[in-house]
Amino acid sequence: MKTSDLIAALAKDLPPVRRLRPPLVRAACWLAVAFLVLALLAISQGIRQDLVSRLHDPAFALSMASSLLTGALAALAAFQVSLPDRSRLWLLLPLPALVVWLSNIGYQCLTQWIGPEGVTLGEAARCFATLVLTGLPLSLMMMVMLRYTVLLHPTAATLMGSLAVAAITATALALFHVMDASAMILIWNLGTAALFLGLGTVFGRGMLRRLAPQPSVAAN
Repeated sequence: MKTSDLIAALAKDLPPVRRLRPPLVRAACWLAVAFLVLALLAISQGIRQDLVSRLHDPAFALSMASSLLTGALAALAAFQVSLPDRSRLWLLLPLPALVVWLSNIGYQCLTQWIGPEGVTLGEAARCFATLVLTGLPLSLMMMVMLRYTVLLHPTAATLMGSLAVAAITATALALFHVMDASAMILIWNLGTAALFLGLGTVFGRGMLRRLAPQPSVAAN
């Protein structure tokens, strides 16, 4: 068979390839869903009563802003590094906001420590429910949106996606639950980040492979 005939036979009846949207657009879509989830939680649970007064505290406001910015930049980085022609330097995009976020948490815990007696069982259960209701849908959506890139850079994309979910989840916890600078900040904010980063590292590649569309082989 001639090469031209072979190419024509292989290309016959192939469906058109649908181009992925630009990373910025996909990140914006994911963040829009994240804000929708936060809005639904606000309607169902209600915003913490002292939120307005707490936002006047520079440390609390900085923590909220840096966690939200970390989530947005990590989401953009996840979609950027998932493409084969993008530099791995995109992994550094959320680093400044992440350093500010974690440093602020550590500073608050060192200067305004509240012991374990500040953590009640009821509040812990509500925080865990918020963690699941926020993190689960955002994680699943991130996996679905990254499914076409599974064979390219799965580890880097999964880690950035997990960081985005963790940061948005930490923002939700601060919005809906009374968590002053205490051990609770380390338990929930850092614990949330560690949880999703760990799950992304251990299960991310396998989950993406299951979600990825399988190439079809045409039989003669």
